[in-house]
Amino acid sequence: MILTPIPLDRLAGALDRFAAQLDDRAARAAFARIRATAAARAEGAAAEAHRDEALALARRCGMRVHPAGTRSAFNWDGAALDGDTDAYVILHEAAHFVLAPPERRILVDFGLGAGPDTTDRAAADRAAQLPILEREADEAAASLLGILWEASLGHPALASFLDQNWLEGLERSASPAAAHFTAVVHRLRLLGVVDLPSALPEAGEFQRSARAIR
Repeated sequence: MILTPIPLDRLAGALDRFAAQLDDRAARAAFARIRATAAARAEGAAAEAHRDEALALARRCGMRVHPAGTRSAFNWDGAALDGDTDAYVILHEAAHFVLAPPERRILVDFGLGAGPDTTDRAAADRAAQLPILEREADEAAASLLGILWEASLGHPALASFLDQNWLEGLERSASPAAAHFTAVVHRLRLLGVVDLPSALPEAGEFQRSARAIR
């Protein structure tokens, strides 16, 4: 959910201001790829095609997916993914899977506590393994990796970038938004899951690079 919505007629200006604050080549390359996508969610047949592509990527990352119609209290229950959701949610969960060490992959919600879609919040919170600040850092990394996968697949990555509040605080005179984005880009590069700044890899290349942190 967007904390501070940006009116459509002011969006281009806000994106320009954010881009102007990026003084790092890799961060500029990542943002350019995100900005080139749509700011509105896909609907109908396009949304379903995106979901199929997201599920295919999740499976290539090594995730099992529950059969269609399976009811689950979690997007990830420690064994399989709830595939009956939107493409961007699937990619976000796949990013968590790639970033999580093996001991957290077997935990509900990756041992990070309840997510926005979790219905058994008590069980997810009991399984939480990381302190709050580390959870927030993990969440930011998974958010941006999922968004970059959306961009690579031609999905509306900009919509997720806005929904997941990457521009929050941009209106402040000393905005932390660009610095935070740059720091997370650097973390993903160090983990070997993105190849920047020369170009963003295609989906298959993301999967190959993901093996480096398994």
